[in-house]
Amino acid sequence: MRTLYTDMNIRFTMDGIPVHGLNIAFERFTRAIPAHSHGSGCYEIHYIPFGYGKLEAQGRYYDIVPNTLFITGPHVEHAQTPQPEDPMQEYCVYLKTLGSSRSKKPSPVMEAFTSTPFWIGKDTQGILSLMRQLFDELAHRYIGYQNQVELLLSQLLIHTVRNYRQHRVSQTSFARSNLAHSQSVIIEEYFLYEYPSLSLDALARRLQLSPRQTQRLLMEYYGKTFQQKKAEARMSAAAILLSDKSRSIASIAEALGYSSGEHFSSAFRKYYNTNPREYRKLLQSPSEDSSLTKP
Repeated sequence: MRTLYTDMNIRFTMDGIPVHGLNIAFERFTRAIPAHSHGSGCYEIHYIPFGYGKLEAQGRYYDIVPNTLFITGPHVEHAQTPQPEDPMQEYCVYLKTLGSSRSKKPSPVMEAFTSTPFWIGKDTQGILSLMRQLFDELAHRYIGYQNQVELLLSQLLIHTVRNYRQHRVSQTSFARSNLAHSQSVIIEEYFLYEYPSLSLDALARRLQLSPRQTQRLLMEYYGKTFQQKKAEARMSAAAILLSDKSRSIASIAEALGYSSGEHFSSAFRKYYNTNPREYRKLLQSPSEDSSLTKP
């Protein structure tokens, strides 16, 4: 019993290093695999979900049992012999690294992977699930399966390295986003969480812009002025707060940052074409048409 996927142009990058997926196979062994080795830059990731056997690698013998993971890299001579009574079954992924990264950035996963030409042990990273997903994608070929296969092979590399670098904390981290890339998040969180005290000057300071630049940015991102965004934020919150029957109109007005209940009611009517008390009645009568018209 053998399932083999080959002659596929599977290419992905890890830490800036190109990797080519050459063969992806699942096999139930009925015969021994003679001693062989791989060429430069070539690695096989072997995972045994079921069955038993023996591995000979670099002149040593290892027992193969369910949930065994082993990696054979360049020039590592190895042979496999199944146990006749319960022969091992194996997922095998053959990868070739296509040169080194031209970037000076560290490559923690690929450096660990390529510097470990042989490793054997128990899988602790859930590789069986990854293998099953990988073969499911290759079998069904649903839309986007090529992207999924590349992502799964990237995950397989990471999980493989984590097996023999367990609990090793990465020495790299995500680069900090610059202010220009963060502006939309800053703006949206400001209006979402600070609607009682919205101020153009305060938002401008947070964005490290002038008030005039902030206004231009709001028009560019949302097509709205600061006052329009402010009204939108407060009125959206008002509609939610009015659903709480225990809260008075005055307390809602205060929570939203209005100086009085009258001021809040006037702003609400201007925005929704109805007053807060009428809106609350509509909420309590779901059978009626409770649609509101925004300006």
